[in-house]
Amino acid sequence: MTDPDENIKQHIREQITFNSGKNLMSDDQINSLQLIQVTESLVEKIQQLDAESEKEMIDFLTDEALQEFCRVNQYFAFNAESVVELKDIYRQLNQNIKSLPGNTAQETLNTISEVHYRNLCDWLVHTNAFAGTMYSNDQKYAKPVACSEYTPDLQLNILQIDLKKLKVPVLDIGCGREMNLVNYLRDHGIEAFGIDRFDNDNPYYTKTDWLEYAFEPDKWGSIISNLGFSNHFIHHNLRSDGNYREYALKYMEILGSMKTGGTFYYAPDLPFIEMHLERTKYRHTGYSIQGSEFKASRIERIS
Repeated sequence: MTDPDENIKQHIREQITFNSGKNLMSDDQINSLQLIQVTESLVEKIQQLDAESEKEMIDFLTDEALQEFCRVNQYFAFNAESVVELKDIYRQLNQNIKSLPGNTAQETLNTISEVHYRNLCDWLVHTNAFAGTMYSNDQKYAKPVACSEYTPDLQLNILQIDLKKLKVPVLDIGCGREMNLVNYLRDHGIEAFGIDRFDNDNPYYTKTDWLEYAFEPDKWGSIISNLGFSNHFIHHNLRSDGNYREYALKYMEILGSMKTGGTFYYAPDLPFIEMHLERTKYRHTGYSIQGSEFKASRIERIS
């Protein structure tokens, strides 16, 4: 066996759906967050997984869980270390399920469930401390923080990008799983690539956290990020426990990864750092977004 059984994957999807949107911080989490019934045949399938297939299953579990966390709150950030920690939590869960006998009582599953979701809660607060204060313990469900993948036309309009003047290669930071803008640009003969934090087998896509991605100097002709990098930068800059210093360093790294004459297009704008840019090296242009109180920015590297 080289891949997790499709029945196992389907069970994982059903488990994620069953607990979708539920608040890990809720006092009622033990009753509301549960493992759905694991059948005897499913336990047998899990017990029969070889090492490679078990790793595949844990990777699949981890990716599905991360997507759910980010669907609920786009500002959750998970670096490589936190992903490893999450895999360890699911590895322990898998070991607990593998040790189950046939005809397992629901009470036993509830015990495993309680330990697992307490571990998840501790991990979430450890990796994203603001979650502990943002979500009250009397809320059964976590109110989602809106995050959408926008159409190419809308993004180009917001950022006032003229395709005829767009320098290549182009990098879309936070391009979204569907890669809407990247695909649109490539369909128009423009060399474009995207990065984001979810699985995608597209050859022009890199799965990565933008804070961990190495922006090579003098590489990009244009860099685009609509309601992506700068949106998160603002979020961290406003939080008392925010990672604003690392975002500032990464912002400068992004600017340095542009070729001379290259442009970074993004929204919303970042006036608290744009005001400190070297005018002999960068040219900043800010403009209003029609129908919105927000503004967008264009940073051109001139030397």
